[in-house]
Amino acid sequence: MTQFRQRPGTKSAIHRMKTPFHDVMAFQEGAKSLIRNNPLGCTSYRSVKKHHQPVEKVRELYTAKFVYLDAKGKRIGSGSEVYNSIDGYQNGIAAVISNMANIAAHEGKVKHLPDADLFSVTLKCHDPNGELYFLSMARDRLTLSSYTDDSIRTRVEAWADSVPALV
Repeated sequence: MTQFRQRPGTKSAIHRMKTPFHDVMAFQEGAKSLIRNNPLGCTSYRSVKKHHQPVEKVRELYTAKFVYLDAKGKRIGSGSEVYNSIDGYQNGIAAVISNMANIAAHEGKVKHLPDADLFSVTLKCHDPNGELYFLSMARDRLTLSSYTDDSIRTRVEAWADSVPALV
């Protein structure tokens, strides 16, 4: 059973996955599925002059990691780029790899390190009891935060147990 360990202070819990998402597309599908299928039973709500969906994307970040190698394959530099969308991430990787001025400055060949890349998305959920909480998905963990009702944590744990990619 998936165990979320509660952290001290504000009510939050974290679950580290045994196997991280293998690439950005698998990660994106996991996040889209949570928004589209709403397995946590979140409900839409209304705030001042605005209607909110049951599960809303609040923030997303994608970090691409690079290494620069000399002619002998020795590491001579590294870099990372952070993007706020998958399109930006994919286009940014292509831009870094083809940036001749940057490659010349490093005096080596650039190589993208997809296994080192980081992804995260923060979702705002509205529980049927009226409580708002956040679920952050990263490449290797889930973080539940800002909740007070322990039934929310129980529901999120049960959902995570039902998704093989999150175990």
